[in-house]
Amino acid sequence: MTIASAVLVPVYRDEAGDLRVVLVVRGGHGVHGGQVGLPGGIKDQGDVDLEATALREAEEEIGLTRGSVDVLQALPEVEVPTGYVITPFLARLSAIPPVWKRQEREIAEILSVAVADLARNELRGEEVWQLQGGPRRTTFVRLGPHKLWGATYRILNPLVPRLLAGEWPL
Repeated sequence: MTIASAVLVPVYRDEAGDLRVVLVVRGGHGVHGGQVGLPGGIKDQGDVDLEATALREAEEEIGLTRGSVDVLQALPEVEVPTGYVITPFLARLSAIPPVWKRQEREIAEILSVAVADLARNELRGEEVWQLQGGPRRTTFVRLGPHKLWGATYRILNPLVPRLLAGEWPL
């Protein structure tokens, strides 16, 4: 059984003009507990489409209002072993909230990461991890005490060079 879900890839330029992406660290519970991810979740019956899902979830999880987001385009779907089919939406923030509003029940931390850091080879690693289905070689990016891997890595890895090349007006 596949589970339709969507995430927002919120990007913005900080005061220094550096391109940043907003990530979340999931709370310790659930299938994806403790993982670095993007704001998003499962499509609700009330969502007209997956873009609406991504926007609703971003507002619920980090307080990102729909009026402060310009969705630029849908990105390729990513399937994960847990049955989720994730549709990511690249979005430009038109205004940066002065304070993020973390949904404490689901989100442990909100991260604002320089896109250039996601491209740095010295922050990349690969290890064999015990995951669902047994040991698996896992590629990741170190973000301080966290490791970005899995579906979020698969969404961001091909996107980072495109963002740094200026493919979209940001």
